[in-house]
Amino acid sequence: MIGEMLIIAGIVLIIAGVLWISGLKLFSWFGNLPGDIKVEKPGFSFYFPLTSLIVINAVLYFLSWLFRKIF
Repeated sequence: MIGEMLIIAGIVLIIAGVLWISGLKLFSWFGNLPGDIKVEKPGFSFYFPLTSLIVINAVLYFLSWLFRKIF
């Protein structure tokens, strides 16, 4: 069961990585949501996508919940 979930998660990550590298603007929202922290000063930049990470966490939680309900 856990092995199957890891394989599926790996396939999903590979597909997402290929889409990201290919230049598809599917993830263009990542890091541009309200609440994402960006600090840019001369010689210093800090970036923390807080809201984007919360959204991704919620989506992954829902998908894992759905996967457990189905199987």
